[in-house]
Amino acid sequence: MIKIAPSLLSADFSRLQEELKMLTQAGADIVHLDIMDGHFVPNLTFGPPVIKALRPHSDLVFDAHLMVEQPSDYIEPLHEAGCDMVSFHYETEPHADRVVQLIKKYDMQAGMVLNPSTPVEVLQDILPALDFVLLMSVNPGFGGQKFIPYVTAKVKRLAELIERTKSSASIEIDGGVGPQNAASLIAAGANILVAGSAVFNSADRAEMIRTLRNSQ
Repeated sequence: MIKIAPSLLSADFSRLQEELKMLTQAGADIVHLDIMDGHFVPNLTFGPPVIKALRPHSDLVFDAHLMVEQPSDYIEPLHEAGCDMVSFHYETEPHADRVVQLIKKYDMQAGMVLNPSTPVEVLQDILPALDFVLLMSVNPGFGGQKFIPYVTAKVKRLAELIERTKSSASIEIDGGVGPQNAASLIAAGANILVAGSAVFNSADRAEMIRTLRNSQ
């Protein structure tokens, strides 16, 4: 089943509660929450206190994507804020297994994120412990960027690696995802599509979510 995860990074930050309710009404499956610390990436967004304030206003799955230098510091606060999924960048954490186990300690799904130029093979040993892998199809830090085409082949290689390692991890893709590439990404093996600008800039957000989910 293909799941659509609109990213609040593309929402109107002055109306987050209303935007969140809109996503529920529009049929989203997951809310993607980009947490940036201004160090690993140059931008700053929001953190656990804002997520905690939003949690009572939606029953959707909350998916926290940590673009931070010290991901382990965020795990307990994200659990307390009501997150269901947490992912962190391979590029930020030399002790990845420790962070994965910490996420699972709090009964959240654990994922790792790879930047576009990081090969999927770095995950071979830890892949069976992961619930999902998030592949960036833009360089992280800002919304509205153009999709990097070679990531489609990378999705396929990850799907093959998941099969070889007998992992059950889902493949999530984030960055420049829209109707123009959703079908090829799904065919390559992606089953969670993060879409920011494509959804929030659409005149009919519910129709856009349906279009992405049903792409063949």
